[in-house]
Amino acid sequence: MRHARRRVVRRVTRLAAVGGLLLGGAMVTTAVASEPAAPSIGVPFTAPPATGEGTDLVSRLGNTRTAGSWVDSAGRPVVAVTDEQAAAEVERAGARAKMVSHSMSDLKSAARTLRSAPRVSGTSWALDYKNNQVVVRGDSTVSGSDWSRMTEVAEGIGSFVRMERTEGTFTTRINGAQPILSTAGRCSAGFNVTDGKSDFILTAGHCGPDGSLWFADDRGRQQVGTSLKGSFPGDDYSLVKYDSGRAGKGADVVAVGDGKGVRITGVADAEVGQKVFRSGSTSGLRDGEVTALNATVNYPEGTVTGLIETDVCAEPGDSGGPMFADGIALGVTSGGSGDCRAGGTTFFQPVTKALTELGVKLIVAKSAGGTGAAPAPSATQGAASPGSPAPITGTDVSTLLGRLTDPRNVGPGMLVIAGSLVALVATRWIRAEQDRKAYRQYYSATWG
Repeated sequence: MRHARRRVVRRVTRLAAVGGLLLGGAMVTTAVASEPAAPSIGVPFTAPPATGEGTDLVSRLGNTRTAGSWVDSAGRPVVAVTDEQAAAEVERAGARAKMVSHSMSDLKSAARTLRSAPRVSGTSWALDYKNNQVVVRGDSTVSGSDWSRMTEVAEGIGSFVRMERTEGTFTTRINGAQPILSTAGRCSAGFNVTDGKSDFILTAGHCGPDGSLWFADDRGRQQVGTSLKGSFPGDDYSLVKYDSGRAGKGADVVAVGDGKGVRITGVADAEVGQKVFRSGSTSGLRDGEVTALNATVNYPEGTVTGLIETDVCAEPGDSGGPMFADGIALGVTSGGSGDCRAGGTTFFQPVTKALTELGVKLIVAKSAGGTGAAPAPSATQGAASPGSPAPITGTDVSTLLGRLTDPRNVGPGMLVIAGSLVALVATRWIRAEQDRKAYRQYYSATWG
């Protein structure tokens, strides 16, 4: 947060009401001339996520006979197996089998043992399916004595636990950006979601506690919404409810910079080896690969589990930004180490779990037939593009706020109801004004 206070923000930004974020630099995606199809409410949180062939085989064969799956450089699914019969079944299904010594049950048991050990901030571990190992990493803040204790725990588990030191520090990526701002810091919007009554921004949980007010400018004049239903630590997701209640036109698009965007058509679980893209308000559109799943990270603020590990770079301010491939929503940015000059490791909260826990649905583009979400492609199809390009459209935040205060939108029934809600509104107004004043005091050093 010290960096956030020192950074001078002189350019007032505007948050478009789209399922994405504002970015500064020019990106590589080309916008199409036509308007995107009208969004639909698709991929309900109760629906099973789209999965690849390798994931299906692992699920069918079970944790004692397999040890995960991934996609090789040719886009073919590979399944780690522990017996010849399982290998034959994988080959018959058209995937490639790799014999390994340790099952998924062994890998998960090792992760549970690490979790039960005394917590050490600055460490992480993840399941490395390709090498049939559990990889434990310690950043530069981990002392020699703490690292030695963790090494003893790992040695007690077995040789398939690999210990690695890494440069930099594992931090949440909260400060240093402009798209959505509060006294808790600055973050990037992720995907637009809905519960059928109201629309929300899905972003990172560490961006701010429940009740945090979010603005699109550093003077607190353009209020976007309020945080609710967040989970951090443990998980790393939260909702920001739009003040207008609606995300507006273009809600199915995530921005990738320079007025361009990508249509979101579905949601899925990520697979190891999958080519993915991340968009963030600090570092823009970046690509990389999923390196591991079920990652645990011990941030200074607390431990988060079940994350997607990637080699995509990220920087402060990218928190909450979307990760996707071929227009399929995969995750929201949590944290990591390194930067986009030297590279690093970035972790993502899976979107599928967030939707399930929050009880919301992703707002997606209509399929060619106009009947809802397009089917999510599997990673075996070689997801190598962000998705279908689309122009960024939407309603300005000030316009959205204007609708709330326009007396022409108030009918007689609303006036009657308002009489019984004066006390409640007054209480909430006082709370909002208190937050607004604190917000302005926090960012006053950045005013030009």
